[in-house]
Amino acid sequence: MPASYAYLGPEGTFTEVALRTLPEAATRELVPYVSVQSALDAVRAGEAEAAFVPIENSVEGGITTTLDELVAGAPLMIYREVLLSIAFALLVRPGTKLSDIKTVTAHPAAQPQVRNWLKANLPDAVWESAASNADGARLVQEGRYDAAFAGEFAASRYGLEALETDIHDAENAQTRFVLVGRPARPAAPTGADKTSVVLWQRDDHPGGLRDLLGEFATRGINLMLLQSRPTGAGIGNYCFCIDAEGHISDRRVAEALMGLKRICLQVRFLGSYPRADVGPEEVRPLLPGTSDEEFAAAADWVARCQDGRF
Repeated sequence: MPASYAYLGPEGTFTEVALRTLPEAATRELVPYVSVQSALDAVRAGEAEAAFVPIENSVEGGITTTLDELVAGAPLMIYREVLLSIAFALLVRPGTKLSDIKTVTAHPAAQPQVRNWLKANLPDAVWESAASNADGARLVQEGRYDAAFAGEFAASRYGLEALETDIHDAENAQTRFVLVGRPARPAAPTGADKTSVVLWQRDDHPGGLRDLLGEFATRGINLMLLQSRPTGAGIGNYCFCIDAEGHISDRRVAEALMGLKRICLQVRFLGSYPRADVGPEEVRPLLPGTSDEEFAAAADWVARCQDGRF
């Protein structure tokens, strides 16, 4: 497998900045790709060891392009996550004034994060989506658009100026990025882990989603992301992308996944990996009756009952 990481490019994206925070990135060739799909396909084709892509932001939730790519196609697995605080700069060609701006561009995920600023400062500007924020900066450099929302760090790379900085509608906005590779054994649990899955119901019926969530709730597992995505099979047909606290090696998580496998049409395991938001010492205490030891004791009790030793 090539010692390279694919990422959403071109150079100068928030994705590249987040990727470079991983220690292992220093030992890999970092290769920009034009889209999330092409970066993930590079992993599936064996052209890259892993891909680093955005998957969620604190303003709009899950990034549908990434979720849909993980839902469909050959299975992939998440191995790491990174959180990055996000603030945008308005990048322009030198000499451009705010009154000169008629067209702006950025990645679609950026628009909800600057919508109010845009309305207040450039209400008549036409928005056009770009493949990434850095690609938007490149298009401004080429004269295709008047301005781009991107990281301030991208200005020098594309010969632009930051006309405005620290632009964000929501304070403390963050984007979550994930390192995705081909399926393999998950890393050992750290005590502060997250497990991601995709669930498909057998059929649409009253209480169907409750049944799925009940497998987590009865075992004291907190959910950190729940997002429905259309399956493409028609209106009303959805699968559910879920992030849950815990690791697949935890008894409560393993039993929840077994329960889901029994009642779902399909379950896609997307990985168990360390959380980026908290360390082991900060994880919320387990609910009574949900520790590995308590699961093991309950299983032993059932076995003794079966043997007549209760």
